[in-house]
Amino acid sequence: MTASSKTSPAGLIDHTLLLPTTTAAAIESLCEEAVEHAFASVCIPPVFVPHAARALYGSGVKVCSVVGFPCGFSTPRSKVQEAVELISSGAEEIDMVMQIGSFLSGDINFVEDEIAQVVIAAEKSPVKVIVECCYLSRAQKIEATEMVCRAGADFIKTSSGFGPSGAVVADVALLVENSAGRIGVKAAGGIRSFADYCQFVAAGATRIGSSSGLAIIEQWQQNEFASSCSKG
Repeated sequence: MTASSKTSPAGLIDHTLLLPTTTAAAIESLCEEAVEHAFASVCIPPVFVPHAARALYGSGVKVCSVVGFPCGFSTPRSKVQEAVELISSGAEEIDMVMQIGSFLSGDINFVEDEIAQVVIAAEKSPVKVIVECCYLSRAQKIEATEMVCRAGADFIKTSSGFGPSGAVVADVALLVENSAGRIGVKAAGGIRSFADYCQFVAAGATRIGSSSGLAIIEQWQQNEFASSCSKG
């Protein structure tokens, strides 16, 4: 944990709020927290993107929103329309859920083409593809990584946070190994502590999605304070 504690974790964290009960007031608070701690982005429901874009203007914190979330089974045309609307509303990053059922059915070309269409619609804004690792075998995770790379996305993401399990360190290591630096790897789902954060970053994750960003920062600060005390 010591190596990761030297710098604030905030710069790698998408400060996330995607609950069905999310309100405008909660988004306002999320944006204030993101600015105070310099999180990489806020990851929020599409309906609140214009509100967040105004709140974060000039702050350096990006607005991230979701496409085909959380199950991924809307049509490619719908996903493209979602992406276009999000970008025009102020989103700067997009987390999309791939067509999981089509992928499991072996229709890789269909899924890859869908991702490529969303990448184009995003107009050079980073696209992170949620492959929902909990449903995939090891071989399928490797195949999904290659597919996401070919489609031109910027990140492969482990989980939506709505599946039966979230991010797993071994999955992140596998995605990192097989992406070989061609794309980033975002770990998300169940990352609630600074210790969790450190494990996933050590495994090679280049972005962390978490609804517990404040807890992670608080624990990091406590760790820094304890380290300073022990040195003193």
